Amino acid sequence: MSSAVFKNIDTLCLASASPRRRLLAEEFGLNVKILSAGAEEIPGTGSPEEIAAGLAYQKAEAVLKQYTPGPREVILTADTSVWLGGRIFGKPSDAHDARAMLRLLSGAEHEVITGCVLAYRNPDNTGGAHAVNTLSFSAVTRVTVDVLTDEEIEAYIDSGDPFDKAGAYGIQGVFAVHVSRIDGCYNNVVGLPVNAVYKRLKEIDKVLQQA
Repeated sequence: MSSAVFKNIDTLCLASASPRRRLLAEEFGLNVKILSAGAEEIPGTGSPEEIAAGLAYQKAEAVLKQYTPGPREVILTADTSVWLGGRIFGKPSDAHDARAMLRLLSGAEHEVITGCVLAYRNPDNTGGAHAVNTLSFSAVTRVTVDVLTDEEIEAYIDSGDPFDKAGAYGIQGVFAVHVSRIDGCYNNVVGLPVNAVYKRLKEIDKVLQQA
C-alpha cells in the first residue's frame, strides 16, 4: 500500500508481534514490515509516561542492534501498560493474576499509557555511531470501568481474552460492555496511539525531505 501523504517514507518497520498493532499500523498507508524486538522489559524510574517511553526505547535499542532502517524506512516500537494508583499492570501471568487486576480496575478510572519510539536514518550521516535518529513520546488515555460482579469477572476470564493484554482486558472485544467512559485516544487503549504516531511520522517525513 502506498501513501499520498508521505513523500520520503514508504515502509514502517513495526517491532511487535501484536496483530492489533499491525492492523493499526496499516492505517498510515505505508508498507508494514514486522521485526522482532526480543528485549527484556525492565521498567525504569520517573513518571508513568517516562517509564512507558523507556520501555519502548529498550525495544528500539534491541531492534537497532540487529537492524538499521533504510533511507525510506522508519522503525516503530511501542509498549502499552495500565496504571492505577501508581501501580503498573502488565499482562497477567495466569487466571489468578487476571482476577486480581480486574477486581482493582472494577469501578475505577485508570490510565492506559503507550510509550513509542520512532527510529529513522539520520539524513546527515550515513554511518557511524549517529547513523540513526530516535523520536520518543507517550500517549495517555483515561478509562473508567463499571463495577464488575464476580460472575462478570469469571466469565471474562473464562473467555481467554485477558491473558495477552496489559491490565487483563481488551477494549476492542467483549470487555467493551464494561467500559463507561474514555478520555483520550481509543486506539491507544487497543495498543497504538495512531493519531500521535501519524503526527510524528509527518514530522520525520519533513526532516527527510529537507535533507
